[in-house]
Amino acid sequence: MALRYIPLALKHSPVPQIEHFALLSGLEAAVRGTLVSAMPLAVYQTLGDAQKTSVAYLMAGFVALFWGLMVPWITQHIPRRWTYTGGGGLYLVGMMLAIPGTPTGITLALICNAMATATVFICLNAYVLDYVERTSLGRSQGIQMAYAATPWAIGPVLGVWLYGKWAPAPFVLAGVFTLLLIAVFWWLRLGNGRQIARAKRPTVNPLGFLGRFFRQPRLIAGWFYAVVRSCGWWVYIVYLPIFCVEAGLGDKVGGFALSCSNALLFGAPALNRLARSMSVRRSVRLAFAGGGGLLILATLFSTLPWATVVLAFCASFFFVMLDVVGGLPFLMSVKPSERTEMSAVYSSFRDVSGIMTPGVAWAVLFVSPVSGLFAVTGLAFLGCWLVAGTLHPRLGVTRPSRGGA
Repeated sequence: MALRYIPLALKHSPVPQIEHFALLSGLEAAVRGTLVSAMPLAVYQTLGDAQKTSVAYLMAGFVALFWGLMVPWITQHIPRRWTYTGGGGLYLVGMMLAIPGTPTGITLALICNAMATATVFICLNAYVLDYVERTSLGRSQGIQMAYAATPWAIGPVLGVWLYGKWAPAPFVLAGVFTLLLIAVFWWLRLGNGRQIARAKRPTVNPLGFLGRFFRQPRLIAGWFYAVVRSCGWWVYIVYLPIFCVEAGLGDKVGGFALSCSNALLFGAPALNRLARSMSVRRSVRLAFAGGGGLLILATLFSTLPWATVVLAFCASFFFVMLDVVGGLPFLMSVKPSERTEMSAVYSSFRDVSGIMTPGVAWAVLFVSPVSGLFAVTGLAFLGCWLVAGTLHPRLGVTRPSRGGA
């Protein structure tokens, strides 16, 4: 009876709510947002070369891809709550390795952060699938974006500003956010997820569904859209700040531009309504055409650095639009019986883009300055615009009820 008088705010809900997962997403966004612009500058200034920076990110991408495929296997042997906590621990190890500012330390820090991101992302998604009804997944994603919008908007410019004041500062702040993330996770007591029944057969390896994936061209196209979209963000996050430094604009312009771009996430609901008023085909093609054209213009105006920055920033509007609608061609093409398995395959786009972008950049920088990467990315976007022309014109369009008058 005494529990009746405990304040509501101090009671712990026995069933995790959507807002709890959004809170964890927001805290992780604070960690990553603080580092997203400061880390490329730290790697570039420590290694002293854009190509060496590309090699470091390439190594981190390969490790993240392998590690991400291993996380489901790890959770079969280590309870999920400890796997998630281990992901937070990898973030902390990465911060400690980055603080001394040595070439080896900063490279290992980049790798640890990539492993941490993969671990936390996969575990959090598993919790969401355990506790959020399928019909509420869209609402859950929207609330997560709302909680993450502020950290992503403030974090990049704050991280760069702190890095200019004292190089270890953004890593210390990100470490504090990581400790808070781990503390909140344990306070929520998510445990190991919902245990419905003991499995009667071994868990199917997502790689076993690659054959079915490659036999469905629509899924391949949807995955390809996600990879190219992610490559666009990689170029914007990593190489625009390097371009600004080499063009004499300073090390804070790139972080400020990224913060402004991330602030566009607050307009995600409006972009979603715009996309729903159009067909998926039109909205996806518009986003790829707009982003690709502006990136090519950014290269053509590279002799005017500020014009390049402005054009790249305008292109980021279409990146955000693709964040909202770019995954729909894949999601709307997946068979209901294969959603879980194909989602595991689909999630590899992050790691593949993390390998592809620095790999292509390493080759392009042999024959072109950093601005050449904007043109290459723009051409990839225009390629997606062409491929998206094969989407069904009525994909995503609300169909009238057959019983209507």
